[in-house]
Amino acid sequence: MATRPSVSRLHHHAWRCRDSEETRAFYEDLLGMKLVIFLRLPHYEEPGDRPPFTHLFFEMDDGSYLAFFDLADDGVTEQDPETPEWVNHMALEVDSLETLQAHKQRLEDAGVAVKGPKDHHFVKSIYFYDPNGIRLELTARVHDQKFLDDEAAVAHQHLRAWQEEKAAKQAAE
Repeated sequence: MATRPSVSRLHHHAWRCRDSEETRAFYEDLLGMKLVIFLRLPHYEEPGDRPPFTHLFFEMDDGSYLAFFDLADDGVTEQDPETPEWVNHMALEVDSLETLQAHKQRLEDAGVAVKGPKDHHFVKSIYFYDPNGIRLELTARVHDQKFLDDEAAVAHQHLRAWQEEKAAKQAAE
């Protein structure tokens, strides 16, 4: 039997940003993620398909990146008005509750509104927005391996129950 291909880890997650320097200052100076790649590109796939733009990569401790496109038009990624603002967000992990608290203090000292920490039973998290309106979560693990093993053992069962509940509700409407 052939082995299923797997995905080993995140390489990068990319968003649109309003301004390269504003974004650099937030992610590098405030959150401590190093700007490691700055590409100035004359077009995307072929000449003339769009004006010049930049592509920035900020490295995290595990070697993965957050990336941003500055299209030189002051635009940002728009929130879907039908989706609650708390749904679409990017969660970044920190190594301890102490680090989480240090980030909270640093962000608040810089004038960033921070919610939390919120206890999600397996992580504690803080929430805030970057200068581009992207909702971010910093999270610290507070669980043990047994918790993860127990959750993995019932995850598919819980998914099936949810799908059945959702289907019944939709059928009743």
